[in-house]
Amino acid sequence: MLILLKESVGTAPRDRWYLDKPEMLIGRAPTADIHLPNRQVSRRHALIRHTETGFVIEDLGSKNRTFVNGDVLDAPRLLRDGDIVQIGLAYRFSFVDREGTIPVHIEMTDERRLRIDPERRDVWVAGRLVEPPLSPQQFQLLYTLYEAGGRTLSRDEIIAAVWGEEALEGVTEQALDALIRRLRRRLAEYAPNHEFIVTVRGHGFRYEGD
Repeated sequence: MLILLKESVGTAPRDRWYLDKPEMLIGRAPTADIHLPNRQVSRRHALIRHTETGFVIEDLGSKNRTFVNGDVLDAPRLLRDGDIVQIGLAYRFSFVDREGTIPVHIEMTDERRLRIDPERRDVWVAGRLVEPPLSPQQFQLLYTLYEAGGRTLSRDEIIAAVWGEEALEGVTEQALDALIRRLRRRLAEYAPNHEFIVTVRGHGFRYEGD
């Protein structure tokens, strides 16, 4: 019996964990049996216990909750083959009760997928949190293009959004180009085969994602 990682917005050291102990702790703590190093995960988030009737999952009072098949886990619950376990908003797992049902191919996250949390100023690319975080200017540049929804923005529009309208006369094209290069390099670390920021010659730049 094991659980398979289906989708994540953070890093994980592996994509499957065998439930080979009487109790398996899920959490952000380095000592957790299923270690999930993401701030949305509590240090001691949930526990899977092997009982006489099967494997039971229990939330340990986590901040961002545990879900099974989309339902909030508010009491210990017996896991069944194919159940989807979600840890906060960061990780989704599939519970496999028999070796014969283990899929040969695990669903992979499309690297064109990009998600932004404007409050935390976090960026996820292909299911992974960009770390260390983007600089304030890099984040504002990406967020401005992202919010434009694929519309091409002129250089002046971007400069005003990133540096402020009062900077229109002071920020050179070279400075903007350098910022775009740095942002592209950061995103390429997570999605080397996709260009999120597209140059539209003579017009400006636009965002291209999923």
